[in-house]
Amino acid sequence: MFATPAFAQASGAAGSGAAFAQFIPLILIFAIMYFLMIRPQQKRVKQHRAMVEALKKGDQIVTQGGIIGKVASIRDDDLEVEIAPGVKVRVVRSTISQVLGKTEPVAANK
Repeated sequence: MFATPAFAQASGAAGSGAAFAQFIPLILIFAIMYFLMIRPQQKRVKQHRAMVEALKKGDQIVTQGGIIGKVASIRDDDLEVEIAPGVKVRVVRSTISQVLGKTEPVAANK
């Protein structure tokens, strides 16, 4: 009977280290998920935001719906896109998926 309490005390100290060892796989899984999924997605969102903010009048764009057109005017949250001569459509900025052609400033004659 006297050996049992001593045995119980020794196993209690080792139990706290074993509990931490059980969390190591969870921590590793989270770290792997962060570097393989979360971080690349944040980078992609940052690039898209920069692309949308850099839009200018005359840029040729593609929307997420597949509409190709030229930026006719820029407002706060939306753009006016000319999809055919005389046909203009209002498009939300965040739905721009790609910029096909950027307009370049006219170079001054030297």
